Amino acid sequence: MTAPRTRYFIAPAALTLLLVIASASPAAAQGFISPYVGFDFSGDSGCPEITGCEDKHVNWGVSFGALGSVVGFEADLGYIPNFLGETPGSESSVLTFMGNFMLAPKFGPVQPYGVVGLGLIKTDVELTTAVLQSGENQFGYDIGGGLIIFPTRHFGIRGDVRYFHAFEALELLGFDADTKLDFGRASIGAVFKF
Repeated sequence: MTAPRTRYFIAPAALTLLLVIASASPAAAQGFISPYVGFDFSGDSGCPEITGCEDKHVNWGVSFGALGSVVGFEADLGYIPNFLGETPGSESSVLTFMGNFMLAPKFGPVQPYGVVGLGLIKTDVELTTAVLQSGENQFGYDIGGGLIIFPTRHFGIRGDVRYFHAFEALELLGFDADTKLDFGRASIGAVFKF
């Protein structure tokens, strides 16, 4: 007899929660843009760990989206020159474009967040001595998190660590690398809310 009572309570509670979420005002979310700079580590990058690395590959990019007091979303565009290292006669780069869901509860001026998303990872390799060039687009995902501190209402500072992983193995310059591109990214940036 307790089980049916519990079901009668859970169904209206779940429906009420769904209605509250659906009727939440979109004005509660604020748009933002966040340019950043960082470096890659782990996986296929030249840095085995996030600390103590001498061969850091600097990356830069921008994130933009909307951020509420609990959830948000963002599009993240990042560029990594010389991803495979600086080797005479070759150039390489990785471009990432991810659409992310953000879980970002706000505690006054501090907003920790976690992100998860899907998108595109574009890898380019060029051998300048042999005039060979190869590029590959792959679908992948990213997952990570960070912290935003807002000293003012419309400006913040953001620290972020993410992990990127491709779903398919790389095939560059006609060779199957038999590896799925993956790497981490640590970055710091500014956040402008509007």
